[in-house]
Amino acid sequence: MSTWAVAKQCQAVAWFLLYFRGVVPEWLSGPAAMAVLLAGFALDAGALWEAAGKPAWRHVLLPGLAASIAALLGLHFADADPGLRVAAGSLLVSAFFLSGVAALAVAWRHGSMLRRFLVIAMFVLTVVVAARGALTALQPDGSSWLSAAALQMFGFGAFYLMMLTNAFGYLLLSKEKLQGELKRLEIIDPLTDVPNRRGFYQALAPWMALARRPGQPTALIILSLDQFKRVNDSYGHNAGDAALKAMVDTCRKQLRDSDLIGRLGGAEFAIQLPRTSLADAKIVAERVRSAIANMPVKTERALISLTASMGVTTIRADDSTVSLFKRADEALQAAILRGHNQIAEASEAAEV
Repeated sequence: MSTWAVAKQCQAVAWFLLYFRGVVPEWLSGPAAMAVLLAGFALDAGALWEAAGKPAWRHVLLPGLAASIAALLGLHFADADPGLRVAAGSLLVSAFFLSGVAALAVAWRHGSMLRRFLVIAMFVLTVVVAARGALTALQPDGSSWLSAAALQMFGFGAFYLMMLTNAFGYLLLSKEKLQGELKRLEIIDPLTDVPNRRGFYQALAPWMALARRPGQPTALIILSLDQFKRVNDSYGHNAGDAALKAMVDTCRKQLRDSDLIGRLGGAEFAIQLPRTSLADAKIVAERVRSAIANMPVKTERALISLTASMGVTTIRADDSTVSLFKRADEALQAAILRGHNQIAEASEAAEV
């Protein structure tokens, strides 16, 4: 956003100087204005590449900008034909603007309708400005169907539309990105980057519906880190956060790509195992339990050892979310009552 703001300021200064052509000195309203305008469009493209996750744009665009300004100044001091200078400026602006279009088009396949519209609109305007520059170079006095004055007005109009399209487009895309991030944070735990309770329930819903049909069951594991409060009390919340993130990373390594881990709150997590029987789910739970027990977490203050207790069950045809989690939680409590670092299945929990 800061790069985009500087770009808009450069463009405003350039248009101010161009507007007062004939009032301010020629070198100021001519080559200086075009150099500042070029910088504005180059930084515009840089802001779009930055937003696309390509911070290395400076290594390409800034040297290109320096070379372009040098070429324009060279044409001016060489007293080149005015039509040639206008054409060169138009083509160079078009090149930088086209770079911004390419940055937007990077995400074309997964882009929104707004992004696709901006790519098409900006590409068309780039073609118009480049065509204006080419016509000015080939026919500096105008053609039979378009006078030089009309061509100049046409070019300035296209330039102005380019600036407006980019400005409003960037703001709308920024708003769209922010809204998407807010929606993501509604269902993602920011610390561990896994679904929160709401997100996990949403992901579980279709598997609850499938449980009413014949086929392989879906298993659910409720995992709770044993005596986790002592970690926060003894080593601080930063150490506790590091332990939670390390535990999630360890669990992910023991799970399939189709499995899902989510954070229910505090140090309690849920693991969804699609198409997994109760017996297989217990094997997965044991693998996860062992991995956590053998995972010392290195922090600034200490090397922390963790253990976890787990309750295992499968989704039944008559289950609701409440009954499913109640049964899994009862199994978890049974595991904790056995002395922590244990696994219990729902049927065992009923006997405790």
